[in-house]
Amino acid sequence: MDLFRTKAVAPAPHVDAGEPVEGDLKGEATLRRVLTARHLVLLGIGAIIGAGIFVMTGQAAANHAGPAVVISFLLAGTACAYAGLCYAEFAAMIPVSGSAYSYTYATLGEAVAWFVGWSLVLEYLFAASAVAVGWSAYTISLLESIAQMFGAEWEFPAAFASAPVTYANGTFQATGSLFNLPAVLIVCAVGTLCYVGIRQSATANAIIVAVKVSVILALIGFASQYVDVANWEPFIPEHEGGDRFGWPGVLRAASIVFFAYIGFDAISTAAQEAKNPQRDMPIGILASLVICTILYVVVAAVLTGIMPYDMLNTAKPVATALEPYPTLAWLKFAVEIGAVAGLTSVILVMMMGQPRIFFAMSRDGLLPPLFGKVHPKFRTPHKATIIVALVAAVLGAFFPLGVLGDLVSMGTLLAFATVSAGIFVLRRTRPDLPRPFRVPAVWLVSPLGVFCCLALIGFMGWYNWLLLAGWTVIGFVIYFSYGVRHSALNTPK
Repeated sequence: MDLFRTKAVAPAPHVDAGEPVEGDLKGEATLRRVLTARHLVLLGIGAIIGAGIFVMTGQAAANHAGPAVVISFLLAGTACAYAGLCYAEFAAMIPVSGSAYSYTYATLGEAVAWFVGWSLVLEYLFAASAVAVGWSAYTISLLESIAQMFGAEWEFPAAFASAPVTYANGTFQATGSLFNLPAVLIVCAVGTLCYVGIRQSATANAIIVAVKVSVILALIGFASQYVDVANWEPFIPEHEGGDRFGWPGVLRAASIVFFAYIGFDAISTAAQEAKNPQRDMPIGILASLVICTILYVVVAAVLTGIMPYDMLNTAKPVATALEPYPTLAWLKFAVEIGAVAGLTSVILVMMMGQPRIFFAMSRDGLLPPLFGKVHPKFRTPHKATIIVALVAAVLGAFFPLGVLGDLVSMGTLLAFATVSAGIFVLRRTRPDLPRPFRVPAVWLVSPLGVFCCLALIGFMGWYNWLLLAGWTVIGFVIYFSYGVRHSALNTPK
């Protein structure tokens, strides 16, 4: 029964009541509360807007949904909305760094919490790697565009431009490359920024968000003039079998573009660094989710309107869609800048989130104390940040985008389904807890959140399930060999 023991939930300090929000009774360095609601909204937008628009949209449209990728975004957004409401209640009630892991520990027990925490590694760590791969493609395109502006014919060395293998048509194929050098460089640079401090990271993210949102609005405004409605016909291409087109394709595309929404829950990992988490966490989560869903749907419609959907299957579909229009060459250049900036902010937020989840798991005894160390000057989980950066750099160097993206989606969906169930459980087991934000119609929203997330997982390929099974086995080997024996709940009272 120790596997299902829960961690006691206590009301968090509330800044509106003048309670202390910094410091530690043992004199340890703690995370610094510096983030406002504006910071949290920008963190959410920074994480959400990125790979979904600049990378995944084209692949989902070309291979699965066609122009109906718009519907796929709405379906994925709906699933996120249900989970987002549950996250908002949890984040306001339990404003700690562990996100879904901490919420599950308080409701469904330690073993389930470990499973969710281990799944979140798929979400944050693999997401940073996957987005780094997309960042690499856009950066190489941008550098080559700059060279052409100066009349030079320069190409990035192919040996260092991509992973050594790619996944296509159900098989792994050699690319001839050695490793993805730009992906490694951006992970190392962002890891350094995350090491230095949360305030610096949030400020850098705010600047990047301003750049990429401006570019996206310019894309919508100027490229929409070239939309050919004939490219939207048929809106849902005829089913070709499996998950290629038709409604099965639309649903499969929804599970792919779900990758685009992972950012909103990353906000909850910064709860322990928010000035007023009870008020600001729901604002940050829900506002960023609504804003980004609107932008996703409009951009997906524009992209499939200016170019036939079957030509968008590239690592840089937005730039690809603009190439046939010489009058939009300046916009293509701006999009490449915006994509590089946008994907940078996604990597930044993901690499901020993962060390903080490790931090929470270490403080609970489920991971070695190394992961729970806080830098005495920068007040960041610095050792966990270094480890995350090193692993993300290796994954980005050697793994293809498609495999990483699907693994991220599966880990995220599992975490979202668990949070949706957990909020319903906690309403029954601890109705006395103060809830600054309450999920409306929880009896409906919670089950729908679980159902939608599990349904999207069901449309994943068999190889994804195989990889997830292997990942889960590795996780529980670690838990039973270390975590269950070192859990803080083992300590005698």
